[in-house]
Amino acid sequence: RAVPMEEQYSVRLVEKNYVYGDIKHEVTVYVKVFANSPFLVCTDLARSQELLIDPKYLWIGPDGKKLEGQGYVNLTETGKLMVMGFKESMSGAYSCTLSHKIIEMTTQEEREVFEAYKFMVYAYREADHAYQVFVRFTTRECELVANGLFFEELKKILDNIISDLTCHIVESSCKCHSVKLPKQGLLHELFVSFQVNPFAPGWEEVCHQVPYDCEDATNMRVQEARDRIGEFFHMQAYALKHRFQTVPVIHYVDNSFSVIRIDSCQPGFGKNDITHKSCASCCVVCGPGTFSPNKEVTCQTCTRPGVKMYGARSC
Repeated sequence: RAVPMEEQYSVRLVEKNYVYGDIKHEVTVYVKVFANSPFLVCTDLARSQELLIDPKYLWIGPDGKKLEGQGYVNLTETGKLMVMGFKESMSGAYSCTLSHKIIEMTTQEEREVFEAYKFMVYAYREADHAYQVFVRFTTRECELVANGLFFEELKKILDNIISDLTCHIVESSCKCHSVKLPKQGLLHELFVSFQVNPFAPGWEEVCHQVPYDCEDATNMRVQEARDRIGEFFHMQAYALKHRFQTVPVIHYVDNSFSVIRIDSCQPGFGKNDITHKSCASCCVVCGPGTFSPNKEVTCQTCTRPGVKMYGARSC
């Protein structure tokens, strides 16, 4: 994900895995954790089309040291830099100085010119998804003992449907309310809510099979779990219409199933749609002076100065 300050960079060039510098602005680039960065090009797009005489390229990393010869970079002789196996700690400012000669045709005099380019490179992860589900059931009365038993049984059934995906039902609640519908008398309904969560016991073992993109695998599993639960409630509605001679005392309210996605970030990462507008849905590494100790969605500001690193989990 490369985000120039001005929209003068064509998507085509980014797709080729090149991100060009801009002499007027720093260019922001987002690199997925453990992936390789795109090639950062030590020139702007216009200059790259021109003839350069004796070009030299000097790349400096976020720690202020030269990048040439470092084992984690791929540096080409034409000034293109790729950072490999990107980690949170590799985030920060990457700067490059291009020097080249200009030769006066009439006098053959040579002079050297220097141009500086700066890239702000941030590690990011995909957000971890969970799904909050809301559903309603009609019951005879709110004090019915069977309501609580029904709710416990429902949770067991739902957990069973999704257990092979190492997902489970958490933060479940069931409240009974009296409901007045238009042109009908008073009804009693159970308002059930629960979260479909992808971190059931054993999820780490599943992750070890795909260590680099675990959140991608986890998000696919929890989406499958959500779909199965949606299908389960769809079948309840079908069964009520086609299977039962007499409707059960507690039964599903047709079309009451609704679901919203909840995002969370790994510790050391957070979302910020102001600072990282072009990667608003990403969990971007917490910058210096901020931290995230848990699976919240935002990086908190440190009360005392001192945290200079990216990806801090505590102050």
